[in-house]
Amino acid sequence: MRSILILVVILAMVSPALAAPKSLGKFGDWAAFVDGSDKRKVCYIFSAPKKAEGKYKARDPIFLLVSHRPGDRVTNEISVDTGYDYKTNSEATASIAGRSFKMFTKGKNAWNSDAQADRAMVEAMKGGSEMVVKGVSQRGTLTTDTYSLMGFTAALAAISKACEAG
Repeated sequence: MRSILILVVILAMVSPALAAPKSLGKFGDWAAFVDGSDKRKVCYIFSAPKKAEGKYKARDPIFLLVSHRPGDRVTNEISVDTGYDYKTNSEATASIAGRSFKMFTKGKNAWNSDAQADRAMVEAMKGGSEMVVKGVSQRGTLTTDTYSLMGFTAALAAISKACEAG
């Protein structure tokens, strides 16, 4: 629960122009929120990893986020915040039920290359039980973060309804 509160604070700081996030509920290991209104409306779900591995001294909060931004016609945008800066020009890899997805990195975040890759990953997440994200830090440290997908589908349905995304 502490990690969820930290993430809500971080997300609120990232979007100061928006109203305070409204919780849509907790769904298994996922939390769902809506923030803002009209063209500035953002609906998102996030989760912290169940297991974070690597030979590192410390990391900032780690989380996986899926968002809808109807004003920008964006649905199912996936981003991973690893809590450290990725190695320059490196890729992160997300694995779900035997499927592997390459993600580009910048700073502390990793994303899919396009909306089609986001859709494919979301479909895999709906059918999977866990997602494993691997990346390499600026210092060359390999990390492996394991996220539970329990509650993912219900949380995604909640934000899809709130943002009228299909």
